[in-house]
Amino acid sequence: MKKMLFALALASAATPATMAVAQQLPPAVIVTVDRQEMIAGSAAAKAAQTELKPKADALQARLQQLSTSLQAEEKTLRDTAPQQGAAPAAVQAWQTKARDFETRRQQADQEIQRRQQEIQRAEQWVVKQINDGAQPIISAIMRERGANMAVDEQVTIQHTAALDITKDVIARLDKSLPRVSITPPAPPAAPGAAPAAAPPRD
Repeated sequence: MKKMLFALALASAATPATMAVAQQLPPAVIVTVDRQEMIAGSAAAKAAQTELKPKADALQARLQQLSTSLQAEEKTLRDTAPQQGAAPAAVQAWQTKARDFETRRQQADQEIQRRQQEIQRAEQWVVKQINDGAQPIISAIMRERGANMAVDEQVTIQHTAALDITKDVIARLDKSLPRVSITPPAPPAAPGAAPAAAPPRD
């Protein structure tokens, strides 16, 4: 009974004025854009990928180098672990080597993580520049087609091919933004951080 009264209350709230406003809304005219294809297929993304590849290759090589070295050293530590009853000096020397090894392994992990994050930040910066550059292009195509809505093709269930403007967006984007920077801006200084020292005066 309460649900019925609530439904009646909602129905009575739809006054003629609000219904008139709803009726005045224009019909949706939609275009679709495959953002993933738009970004990956753009000339700017392909150029950025070429620039970033040496960094990715260097990271992979460094990872392999560290992995091989650390695995060999870890095996040596296991093989030379002092047996029960070993002299205290020998045990202490081995423990010192083990602590040093663990420190260097943590440093290696931190190095790899830092370099991975640098590449990820560069990739995110590339995507942002391309996406920002595409927005006015999408708006222009919408005006040309009389559309009032653009949706990502990835979230649609079905649509006709005539609604897809992805290739048109890429073609215009390649002309207006053929390249982007792979160097992201420096992150903002943390609150309370000391300001950079002023240059010395003559």
